[in-house]
This record gives sequence, C-alpha cells and structure tokens, in this order.
Amino acid sequence: MPSPRHTFLFADLAGFTALTEAHGDEDAADLVGGFCRDVRDLRQSTAPRRSRRSATPSCSTSGNLTGRSSSVCGWSELGARSGFPVVRVGMHTGAAVERGGDWFGATVNLAARVSALSGGGEVLITEAVRLAAGAMPGVELRSRGVEKLRNMREPVHLYTALRDDGVGPLTPHIDPVCRMAVDPETSAGSLMFADVRHHFCSLACARAFADAPSSYAPSSARPRA
Repeated sequence: MPSPRHTFLFADLAGFTALTEAHGDEDAADLVGGFCRDVRDLRQSTAPRRSRRSATPSCSTSGNLTGRSSSVCGWSELGARSGFPVVRVGMHTGAAVERGGDWFGATVNLAARVSALSGGGEVLITEAVRLAAGAMPGVELRSRGVEKLRNMREPVHLYTALRDDGVGPLTPHIDPVCRMAVDPETSAGSLMFADVRHHFCSLACARAFADAPSSYAPSSARPRA
C-alpha cells in the first residue's frame, strides 16, 4: 500500500539577524511573537492536520490541501506586510514519516529547501503541490523553471503562487538596514544611493544607512570603482 501523501509548508523570517542588529532583542522578540500568532491564526483558518515550530523564527505545517486557495493568498499577504520582516514560504507534497508528533523524510527536507529558495514575500510551490491541489480559484501560478538542488536526485519544477486578482506579485520594498518590508507611502523616509531610492521603517535605520550606505546597499546597487 502506498504511503499517504501530505503537503508540508515551511515559512521563515528573512533577514532576522539584520532586524535584531537594527532594532534590538526586545523588538525582534515582539515581532517573532506576532509572527507566531499570525501563523497560528492562518493555520487554524486553513485546517492543517499537524504543525511544528522550531526555536528559530520559522515554522512548518503539514496536512491536506483543505482551503488551499485561501491558504496561498493568506501566506502571500503575511509575507509582504509593511513594518514586518518579510516571510519566505515553500511548499512540497509527498510521503513522510511521523515520529512523536513530528515529521521526517525527503518530502519534509525538500519543502524546507524550497522555502530557502523563496524570495521575500513569495510563496513557492513544487510541481507535486500543483498536481495535488488541482484547481485553485483566485490563485495564479507562474513557473520559476526547473531547479537542480544539491543532494536531490531529480530536478524540481517550481512555481510562484500569486493572488489572481489583478494586484500582481506582493513584492515589498525592503528597508536595507533592518530588512523589514516598508510601504513607500508611509515610510519614515527615503534616500537615494547609486541611483536607487531606498525606503526606511524608522529614522534610526535611515541614519544608519546615511552613515554607511555601502554596508547596506545590495552589491548591484553600489557604485563601481
């Protein structure tokens, strides 16, 4: 008899070290607490069968694909909120082994690897998830191509899952100092560097950037020697 198949979702806060450095341990801990509460609410609304969370600012859930459309849209919105660290989400479907309320196996490992490939605010799924989910009203899937992952025998076809409502990808502006998502309309300020405008969540981050822009700007945005 074939093993039951489950869908595993991993989500983690991108740039958590930068956030802690910029805003301190207390604010970072408060944000992680808020992240965990929102994850619990989203898990309950989409009815996963089991879940686990590590000591790091990340989480994973497993279960069937009940509420799959609302789940994808919800995770996409969670991953791109202004004033919050961006969330990287990865999903994969397959067989796994449960031990003591936790899950193990190649499927779980691949879901974690897909999460690591996800961009900030992006929900990245595998071909296996697409086939298992079937029709997902309100969700658009855009191919990210085929990835050959280290220590994985077969290449993996990946898709970015987007809300199909004309809004397009929820790609946030990122504060280059603390790595939090920032809404340009409500940001604390902005600065130009190497022909790129950067937006900041706070004046403290803007000052830190102004003092040493080359330390924070992406390498592609730094002036050439």
